[in-house]
Amino acid sequence: MTAHEIIDFRPDLITRYDKAGPRYTSYPTANLFNEQFGLDDYRDAAARSNLNNPKPLSLYFHIPFCDTVCFYCACNKIVTKRRDRAIPYLEHLHREIAMQGELYDKKRRVDQLHWGGGTPTFLSNEQMQALMTETGRHFSLVDDDSGEYSIEIDPREIDPEGVHFLRSIGFNRLSLGIQDFDPVVQKAVNRIQSEAVTFAAIDAAREAGFKSVSVDLIYGLPFQTADSFIRTLDRVIQADPDRLSVFNYAHLPTLFMPQRRINADDLPSASEKLNILQAVIEYLTNKGYVYVGMDHFAKPDDELVTAQEQGLLYRNFQGYSTHADCDMVAMGVTGISMVDDVYSQNAKDEDSYYAMIDAGRIPVVRGMRLTKDDILRRELITELNCNFRLEIKTFSERYGIDFGSYFKDALEELAVMQEDGLLDVSNELITVRPAGRLLIRNICMAFDAHLKDKGEGRFSKVI
Repeated sequence: MTAHEIIDFRPDLITRYDKAGPRYTSYPTANLFNEQFGLDDYRDAAARSNLNNPKPLSLYFHIPFCDTVCFYCACNKIVTKRRDRAIPYLEHLHREIAMQGELYDKKRRVDQLHWGGGTPTFLSNEQMQALMTETGRHFSLVDDDSGEYSIEIDPREIDPEGVHFLRSIGFNRLSLGIQDFDPVVQKAVNRIQSEAVTFAAIDAAREAGFKSVSVDLIYGLPFQTADSFIRTLDRVIQADPDRLSVFNYAHLPTLFMPQRRINADDLPSASEKLNILQAVIEYLTNKGYVYVGMDHFAKPDDELVTAQEQGLLYRNFQGYSTHADCDMVAMGVTGISMVDDVYSQNAKDEDSYYAMIDAGRIPVVRGMRLTKDDILRRELITELNCNFRLEIKTFSERYGIDFGSYFKDALEELAVMQEDGLLDVSNELITVRPAGRLLIRNICMAFDAHLKDKGEGRFSKVI
């Protein structure tokens, strides 16, 4: 199966399988992290990661500040008009960078770097330059533009000159939020953003030589219909983005306070959401975009599509990536690192984060060390999630298992999915069929040993 194969959109199957489940930016998922895991565990993992052919590094920086709140948002953020709120945060982040840098061999180059938020462009140019300089002082950033260095921007927070500045300090990939151009939808979710401002940022990124421009859209927001959303897509496609992420809005107001300001009665029905999704898939594939997976589309010559065709696509907390073989070090509040065989997470609020940095310690508050079973299931889920296939013999030999007996329960679940046309299972290969690509989370859930009750918990619906 190639990455260019068209999705088989089956509303009957989607309705039947549309239950809650993880997005598998990690396995095991972050809700399983525990506070028994501490800083010493993280330090030990970093030390192990420096030995025996150490991997390159992937760095993530969380910039939590936003000027205004978008009601749909489920991110960890600090909403403030006060730009000086960033000053103490950056002072502490610089100190964390120094402490983290001491743990890793300086020969390990940074192949991937990402600033997320919040709104990284909340910072001034001087603050962003200082943050990049401090990072380069303690980690080995590449200077030949070969790394995957990306930043999330809010077009309302940056002008074309600012976009050129981001390119000058080392960023070569850019993603920006749009969500929807419809003024009624924008008002309902408190994100007023003009087409002119948006396209100015994209045009500037092209002029500055960014290697990739990605836009984010959300379907399932108040007052959206299939027709209205396609009108937004019509305008977005005029800007010729390299990638599009078309996310499903998950309305979870008990978990995310800003969502309480969205009137549930204004949300599109389940059937209309399906209509929107089907329209999006048909529209983008007709325009030549390839469905990479998990709401993501890309041009046929995009490096994500190429990696998927070669069976090399990878997924982590930063999304899809071509840099699979990295240890990921996350800094700032809530940052989740993946180093050697552990996950670790930083303090989730400013006060706790500041207190731990002031005490001279890396602000790790919880995490987990993976078992052999976790590691092999993580690889299996990643392969299916990213590349839509698993070579059973190769996988079994790598981990020294009898696949049929080890995954007996999972294979029984897959047998039902195979009857429904979602995938093919043989003694040699698991292959996800076109009808199963949209339901890849369901397929992965069959192999999730930690899901006590599939479809329940703190997860969003798969569609």
